[in-house]
Amino acid sequence: MADECFGHPRLAAIHDWLDPDRSDLDAYVRMAQEFGARRVLDIGCGTGVFALLLAGRGIDVVGADPAEASIAVAEGKPGSERVRWIRGDAAALPPLRVDLVTMTANVAQAIVDPETWDVTLRRALRSLRPGGHLVFETRNPARRAWQEWNREDSYRVTEIPGVGPVESWVEVTDVNRPLVTFRWTYVFAADGQVAASESTLRFRERDEVESDLLAQGYVVDEVREAPDRPGREFVFLARRPEAG
Repeated sequence: MADECFGHPRLAAIHDWLDPDRSDLDAYVRMAQEFGARRVLDIGCGTGVFALLLAGRGIDVVGADPAEASIAVAEGKPGSERVRWIRGDAAALPPLRVDLVTMTANVAQAIVDPETWDVTLRRALRSLRPGGHLVFETRNPARRAWQEWNREDSYRVTEIPGVGPVESWVEVTDVNRPLVTFRWTYVFAADGQVAASESTLRFRERDEVESDLLAQGYVVDEVREAPDRPGREFVFLARRPEAG
């Protein structure tokens, strides 16, 4: 089930305006270059920001997401015809053979159910060519990022063309480690509509993720830091074995 902010048409339509700084994707673009990737699968592609970045560089991209509204936004963007869009999660993937599979931003943590997580890793592995890479990030639980998710620090008003001012803020509603649940609230000044989107993330320990990857048949090549968030994220670089 997609979070409301990705599945609701009105919220999906303004998502990019509310989260305009996607410099976090720069590291993924560099890794695609590092691995010489010509075919990429982006799981949890959302409104297609990363998929379109890669497609603009001549890379053959498949973007998959279960949120119909987000895919609709992605399909309406310039250059969207260069990406193959799939409505569904990893379990819905057709047979593929790509050089790189990515899960950027919150995607890996948003897969909170252990069985669904295993299925995602398994289907990603099946989609990779032998020697191909899976890259994703997850927050370091020791940094307790959720302690910073509060209205005082997150409140802002965003002026969106054609929509008007939109107030937004986040508040944590439950911490039951490894799960953390929080709610974003949005207020549309144009008509007073108040919309809320509740999300839950799973904060996995580094050794837990490495064990999950090994259990599904990956080789874990490296665990890096996110260059724009040093000490806050684990960035996993895993590989399908050449003989796998």
